[in-house]
Amino acid sequence: MLGRPVSELVPILSRKTRADGSKDLFEYLARGVDIATGEAVKALNLPGIRVVRDERRSAPGHDLAANLIGFTGSDGSGLTGLEAAYDDQLSGVDGQRVFETGHGDLGTQIPGGFEEEKPARPGSSLQLTINRDIQYQIQQLLAQRMMAVSADFGAAVVLDVHTGEVLAQASFPGYDAANPDKSTPAQRLDAPSQIVVDPGSVHKVITLAAGLQCGAIQPDSAIPLPGGSIRKGDTTFSDTTPLHPGTKITLPGILAYSSNVGTITVADKTTPQTLYDYQLKFGLGTPTREGMPNEAPGLVQPPARWSGSSHGSIPIGMGVSVTPLQMAAVYATIANNGVYVQPHLIKATITPDLRVHPASAPVSRTVLSPVNAAALRQDLEAVVVAPGATGHSAAVPGYRVAGKTGTGLQVKDGKYVTGEVASFIGMAPAEAPRYVIAVFAHSPGGEGGAVAAPAFKDMMAFTLRYFQVPPSGSTAPKFALTV
Repeated sequence: MLGRPVSELVPILSRKTRADGSKDLFEYLARGVDIATGEAVKALNLPGIRVVRDERRSAPGHDLAANLIGFTGSDGSGLTGLEAAYDDQLSGVDGQRVFETGHGDLGTQIPGGFEEEKPARPGSSLQLTINRDIQYQIQQLLAQRMMAVSADFGAAVVLDVHTGEVLAQASFPGYDAANPDKSTPAQRLDAPSQIVVDPGSVHKVITLAAGLQCGAIQPDSAIPLPGGSIRKGDTTFSDTTPLHPGTKITLPGILAYSSNVGTITVADKTTPQTLYDYQLKFGLGTPTREGMPNEAPGLVQPPARWSGSSHGSIPIGMGVSVTPLQMAAVYATIANNGVYVQPHLIKATITPDLRVHPASAPVSRTVLSPVNAAALRQDLEAVVVAPGATGHSAAVPGYRVAGKTGTGLQVKDGKYVTGEVASFIGMAPAEAPRYVIAVFAHSPGGEGGAVAAPAFKDMMAFTLRYFQVPPSGSTAPKFALTV
């Protein structure tokens, strides 16, 4: 009846002494059995066999948002994810009944004696910002793409640009929260908030933003290039699309060609302190505090710790440690007219009396002027539409898309691991952004335009259709990449 062989049950049923010398007074034969099975065992009326009420946490969605929600132990306490982070609020409080009894054979309650009873209190519920349909589809699309490129981890985040609500946050590989014992710690990680990477070229927009906001460059600036490479310290940084010395590259050109030389040249027009300040303003180096436990803070280096090569690597997103969630928030800031809004997962708490208590307002701050944010949004469109640009495969038919490809590295235990982290982060509709989607993948090789951008395209297309966002009423401008 319990699905266990006699050979396993007999030793459990036999009298024995525990390791500490005490007598073994009881043993579990099975826990969490179905009610029907429990009733059938109870009907046998076997001496010494008791059937008692137990509880278990149900996970009807199985892998749906499992890396976010987490799971509980056999005692109902949260062990991972939001179940662990909000265990105090979600857990109820046991009731208690204390009464006076007699001694010996009269060890029963004394009528009229002392008695005190404290009723049990159920726990509260959490209302998440996650949209079930969006989460499901993002997970499916992420898994399909990650398997196609042989990735060992993938991450995807969907943000509402104006509110900071996380509509979906997906990890690859995932696991079944209804059967967590069959998963590994790596499968249970929340990749967007707990895995740290060097972002690579998706970081270049921060360098340009810092240059614009401090006045070192203007939206219509054309940057003279020293050639197809530039040397900083003991390292030479090259472009995949090299341009002749003296060529002037525009800001859309820097992004479309993902020019290392152009980005580093812009950084040289500012100061290391300026770039560092804007990294912090955009939220790098500190957890977003979206609600997940064990969120990684990432790491940005203050100028005092820069080496000679740092003046080349940091502007292009190397030697910078971030989470995919942090970088999604960077692009959401640009999409939101330069105002950073803290990403968050908790929408409200529902107390046992069914009262809904909205969560505290997310932290917000102005990082860029609306003019500079609008200029960057337009420049990022060049990545998707300009001839020779790196992000053509992110284009969504009917909608203007702005975004950036990236190729970086994964940091694990303080060291870089083999393979590359390909990424694409974009917003749509570009003329009035509603959603930002970030896709990251660690695979044996491949750039963001080839590995991550196709998944972004499918994810953004579904999100726009789901929320019935009208197609763009205009087309992207024509871009001059060099002058």
